[in-house]
Amino acid sequence: MQIYLPIAEMSANIFLLLGMGGGVGFLSGVFGVGGGFLMTPLLIFIGIPPAVAVGTEANQIIAASVSGGLAHWRRGNVDVKMGSVLLAGGIVGSSFGVWLFSVLRGLGQIELVISLCYVVFLGIIGVLMAVESGRAMLPQWRGARGRRKLHQHYWVHSLPLKMRFRRSKLYISALLPLGIGVVVGMLAAIMGVGGGFIMIPAMIYLLGMPTSVVVGTSLFQIIFVTANVTFLQAVNNFTVDVLLALLLLTGGVIGAQFGTRFGARLRGEQLRGLLALIVLVVCGKILFDLVGAPADPFTVAAVR
Repeated sequence: MQIYLPIAEMSANIFLLLGMGGGVGFLSGVFGVGGGFLMTPLLIFIGIPPAVAVGTEANQIIAASVSGGLAHWRRGNVDVKMGSVLLAGGIVGSSFGVWLFSVLRGLGQIELVISLCYVVFLGIIGVLMAVESGRAMLPQWRGARGRRKLHQHYWVHSLPLKMRFRRSKLYISALLPLGIGVVVGMLAAIMGVGGGFIMIPAMIYLLGMPTSVVVGTSLFQIIFVTANVTFLQAVNNFTVDVLLALLLLTGGVIGAQFGTRFGARLRGEQLRGLLALIVLVVCGKILFDLVGAPADPFTVAAVR
């Protein structure tokens, strides 16, 4: 069944869009990510204009994150204080990112920038997470794990303005999560992602938060940052297709509930390993499309 998408100016299969929303929502519940790093490329792959895919995907991320976040909230896996600091930085970063998106779109370079950002960030994060999770799952590493510190201390942990985050059992500078929030907010605006694929590793390896708390806290922050991105994209760039968003949202809410239950059965290193594999597959596909010869080498694109 085909449905016409007014802002994207094209028709798409309604069941395909619902299925994509459900699948990405499932991943959101499992890994604590918004799923935009996967959904935005998928939308582009089926022909949705990149600018519309980025602007609209934030709506689906909100729905999936709310659904998954509520499930983790009921289990007590949300550090509200840490999430609030990350959110403060995220609002600043996302507002700046939407402005930068408008500038790049006006220059006609937004599609190239989106693809390059995905290749660089997904490639780096995917490799790092795959290496770490692989080591953690080896028997000899698993046996030595109990003698290691909860997390490593770097120079950033000695920054001023320290705060105590009791739920995460941390006493660190607020500048660190604030800076992470700014970076993730910018990526949310430019790449159409919730930023979980950056946020999750940063919270685990840089902040030193327990994996069980990381997932729920990440979803808490993603909800409000992506809501800010959606509003600004709609007002400034007119790239939010409400009909497309509703279809993705419907599937995402349902999928996130199943994903949350499934994720509770896996250990932290297993979750990180599976997420790394998915990230690398998506990165490879985008890189292939970026450097490969196009099927039709002659195209005429108009910037709306």
